[in-house]
Amino acid sequence: MNSNFWNQIVSALPSPHFLQTYEWGQVKAKYGWLPYYAIWTQDGKFQISTNPQLSISNHCVAAALILKRQILRGGMAARLSVLYSPKGPLMDWTNAALRARVLDDLQSFAKKQGAIFLKMDPDVVLGRGFPEDGKIPAPAGFALPEELKRRGWRYSAEQIQFKNTVMVNLSASEEELLMRMKSKTRYNIRLAEKKGVTVRVGAAADFGMLYKMYAETSARDGFVIRDENYYLTVWKTFAPKDLSLGASDKLPLAIPLIAEVEGEPVAAIFLFLFAGRAYYVYGMSRSVHREKMPTYLLQWEALKRAKAAGCCDYDLWGAPDVFDESDSMWGVFRFKEGLGGEVVRTLGAFDFAPNLFWYKLYADVMPRLLDVMRARGKEKVKQALG
Repeated sequence: MNSNFWNQIVSALPSPHFLQTYEWGQVKAKYGWLPYYAIWTQDGKFQISTNPQLSISNHCVAAALILKRQILRGGMAARLSVLYSPKGPLMDWTNAALRARVLDDLQSFAKKQGAIFLKMDPDVVLGRGFPEDGKIPAPAGFALPEELKRRGWRYSAEQIQFKNTVMVNLSASEEELLMRMKSKTRYNIRLAEKKGVTVRVGAAADFGMLYKMYAETSARDGFVIRDENYYLTVWKTFAPKDLSLGASDKLPLAIPLIAEVEGEPVAAIFLFLFAGRAYYVYGMSRSVHREKMPTYLLQWEALKRAKAAGCCDYDLWGAPDVFDESDSMWGVFRFKEGLGGEVVRTLGAFDFAPNLFWYKLYADVMPRLLDVMRARGKEKVKQALG
């Protein structure tokens, strides 16, 4: 199936996201999820299908990639499933009539599918900057949590994506982008260049090496990653054929950028691009040559490449829930903040649970299951590192 049809729909709607693309649905399909493609048209029609080549007779005003995963295969609970629309649905959330229509249809679909819950986490902005900055929140985002609660949605205890992020506006010149950075960040970029750090675009042949570097990073910094095949699937699915940044019609795509010292890879990132926005999703580094600041030069190269590809924003993918040193993300957040970005606070994930009994049972069992899976994940990483 050609992905262009669905991606054209998604890219034309407000706040398009690469997690709503056809490619992301195909990645998840290889790991137990069934992708559904939902559209709402201007003439009042709602369509949902596992085939993205939907028939559209009128202008599309909303869309959602919805992932379904069956929980149990037999017994009385065989129909039970979970549904998730990552960074969706996409629509004008300030349009009250459209909002009601989309939520009604999502809730009805969840009930018909026998879902334990339907999770959504659209990029609805609650505010910009630190909460104490007093910046005016977006009207739709400010009122939406209460509206969702009245409808039976619950703020989710399981936030899959980052609720907050740091966004760099790329509309300025390269010189202006540098001047917006903190002085220490600019210094470290120049230091990396002076110390002989270089950045190149990676190739598919580098993916195995990049996973090992990612595994080393996770072991050093104490976070859990998936197995190698998962990341190879993501990277190969989004990798462009020529690994060069071309026109916007080649999006979505992911570009590996690798920092080297005398030809030795020491750090890398994957730069994702889709519909005018770039994303810093996976970052990895080795312990050697860290004093040469390769990660700073990587981010500067990513900014420049994203701007050259026509992107308006660079999403640095994650900021703390609590903006002080008690948050585990504080260190990496200070690094991102130094790049001259602005904190963007969004709605976060909400769940609609048609059956509260199954929802509460799932909420009780799943954290313990995840702990077991994380422990296994750490063991696999150790094995990968030898």
